[in-house]
Amino acid sequence: MTTFRAAIDEARRVGAKPPRIERTKHSGRDLVLRDLILSLPDGREIVCARRLTLEAGTTTLVSGPSGSGKSTLFRAISGIWPYGRGTIDRPADATVMLLPQRPYVPSGTLRTAVAYPSVAGAYSDKAVREALELARLAPLACEIDSEDNWPQRLSGGEQQRLAIARAILGRPDWLFLDEATSALDEKLEAEIYRMLSEVLPNTTIVSIGHRSTLIALHRRHIEMEPGQDGIFEPTPTMEVGSSAGAQPWISDSRPP
Repeated sequence: MTTFRAAIDEARRVGAKPPRIERTKHSGRDLVLRDLILSLPDGREIVCARRLTLEAGTTTLVSGPSGSGKSTLFRAISGIWPYGRGTIDRPADATVMLLPQRPYVPSGTLRTAVAYPSVAGAYSDKAVREALELARLAPLACEIDSEDNWPQRLSGGEQQRLAIARAILGRPDWLFLDEATSALDEKLEAEIYRMLSEVLPNTTIVSIGHRSTLIALHRRHIEMEPGQDGIFEPTPTMEVGSSAGAQPWISDSRPP
């Protein structure tokens, strides 16, 4: 715990010392990265986003090789990565949720695990049960008050779906999925994306993933392209839609 606390204090110190990542707010709906350079704690630069706009209402897939800085980019946008410089311009009052590949699942009651990081009583019994059912965890819906070692009891795929249930409860404006469905088979993964588009119509989903089948589940595709200096840059490669094989139930809620 002492080491963990020291790491938190160091991250806060780095984030407050210029040059730093400036996180500003604007009156629009989109999320804009400007002259953003992301670094590792040792100072080595890994990502450069000169100007990248993530459009509200447009499902977006980010892909690229391992080590290209995809997760680091998501963490910076979410406000938990302090290493770098530049500007992340977010819509004012927008809420952001990041689901990692391996979500944290506390022991205790299932209600506590689903509600995390909120307190256990933040949501009604009905809301928690419905979220579990929507996340394809219906057999657990009757166990919300059961205490167990949930990290050991639940498989990797079940833990990922439990995190999806958190997103259903939290209803964020922006939901970043960092390989958050990688433990699911392709059919179930598609069902989860379809469900999210129906249950969270006002949430913009941005995903990291490697499966080619994910392209059809998103409107936009961004590839992490390496530069001559070895720094990766998020580069839009194409816009996809139903004519390009996208599922008709993945809708772009962006107004005309």
